[in-house]
Amino acid sequence: MNILLHEWVFGAYLVLSWLFFSVRLGPLSPAALVFPVLIGIDAALIAACCKKPGPRRWTLRLLFHPLAMNVCYLLMGSAVPAANPWMADSLLQWADALLAGGNLSLRMEPFIRPWLTDLMSLCYVLFLPYLAFSMLWYLAGDRKTAIRFFTGLFILYGIGFLGYTFLPALGPYLAMAGEFQIPLEGGWPSRLNAWVVGTGSNRVDVFPSLHCAGSGYMLLFDREHKPWRFRLYLLPCLGLWLSTLYLRYHYFVDMLFGALLAALCLWVASRVKAAECP
Repeated sequence: MNILLHEWVFGAYLVLSWLFFSVRLGPLSPAALVFPVLIGIDAALIAACCKKPGPRRWTLRLLFHPLAMNVCYLLMGSAVPAANPWMADSLLQWADALLAGGNLSLRMEPFIRPWLTDLMSLCYVLFLPYLAFSMLWYLAGDRKTAIRFFTGLFILYGIGFLGYTFLPALGPYLAMAGEFQIPLEGGWPSRLNAWVVGTGSNRVDVFPSLHCAGSGYMLLFDREHKPWRFRLYLLPCLGLWLSTLYLRYHYFVDMLFGALLAALCLWVASRVKAAECP
């Protein structure tokens, strides 16, 4: 059976999470029961594709990981605080003090303007359509390129979700709320972004920054495979990376490890030997 590298890595995340939540919350807890179901579905799709490969089975096999990613992300919102109530914000603030001399979001306060907050909000919320459209774009194209793209992307998410599980954090906008003196005010883009983050965040999704890691990986993958998309998204991605600090969602160390994770996954994707696809 030809199991792809990201299936091993994301599968390892699923197994480790199953064991972790089974021990901390009980083997029959809802959080623990989700993971064997996902593992079983993944194994069935891989087996079916290996037995009789074809376009439809390959599509279902690759689509499993975006769907599993969303299930796991939503589940972590309740499961991680219950199983691992410790928050890593103090540790990440210490790392920022060591690496950057303090919190960079606080240093950006003199530059806050309503129009800039709106611009940063648009850049930040861009990540979701950028991610969804990129997955669909590569899935609809050459299959070997799609396999390479999905391999790097879901190694990235498998490792990143382990960070969310074992080093959960709130981020500066919540953990350091009392230290900021200037509110982030703006128009409808700021309100839209605040609503998306307020309703969509699982409140443990800080280290590493998958906004930075994911967008960086997609941008540089596009640079090789779809240069016009690289040129189109370059400036918005630069704004997105800056927005993680300006909007107080991430620490500098989150961005740093996100960048390193993107580089690692891009390197793996460029060297992976894609399965034979009829």
